[in-house]
Amino acid sequence: MAIPDSSLTDESTKIDKTRKVSQLARAAAIFGVHTIFVYRDGHNDSDRSLLVTMLRYIETPQFLRRHLYPKMNELKFAGVLHPLAIPSHSTTSDDTSIKDGDIREGLAVTLKGRRYVDVGVKRLIRISEGGPDGRVTVRFRSGHPNYDPVRISRDDADTYWGYVVRERPAIVPLLKKWQGSVIITTRFGKLATAARVARHLRDDSNTLIVFGSPQRDVQHIAGGRLGARDMSRLNFFPNQNTRTIRLEEAVLGVLTVFNMYSGTRQ
Repeated sequence: MAIPDSSLTDESTKIDKTRKVSQLARAAAIFGVHTIFVYRDGHNDSDRSLLVTMLRYIETPQFLRRHLYPKMNELKFAGVLHPLAIPSHSTTSDDTSIKDGDIREGLAVTLKGRRYVDVGVKRLIRISEGGPDGRVTVRFRSGHPNYDPVRISRDDADTYWGYVVRERPAIVPLLKKWQGSVIITTRFGKLATAARVARHLRDDSNTLIVFGSPQRDVQHIAGGRLGARDMSRLNFFPNQNTRTIRLEEAVLGVLTVFNMYSGTRQ
């Protein structure tokens, strides 16, 4: 999905902005969003930094956060965040719980010339492969007691493994380069019927859902220059009784409909 960097402008305090990001992250995780694109809309660098940093922080397993995120202003109210509780956020610290075939998120480190991975248990585990230090996804070819982890792509995980966050300078270039179908959420679009939504579900990973800002519709943000292959403008709230729909409400509502109608694809 794609959201503007102005997504937090309707909140006046940092703690409320943080809560809103938490709601967006939870909605994305609930419905298995693989990528959150944050495209430039305004010129508020502070809000953009908060949005991007918090989205990435929330997706990071708790035991890794202290290693990857130093104290910073954007994380001042991180205590109000709701956990995602997705499979990559393993909560066990017992190294004997690691079984053959288990996939874990971890931190690759080099100590005295040897390679290790920290997967949140009580010990560092040797890994024979090279590669840079930093966050990694590993699969254990064998578990306790003969640990044999190997790096894999997060896309190779057997279940939903979280989202990645990517920044884009504007919405129009993103749409022009997108290799798949696009749904523009707008109150000026056609009714989001089962048939209209389902036709975009030929390949879930290549469907991009684009949201506007609290103040401006996607078409206004794009300045009338929307363009993408197989793009639909759809209204998911045709009978709304409020003047506006908040972004976190729109994301949760649209993804709910999208998820429900996905069962109608052929």
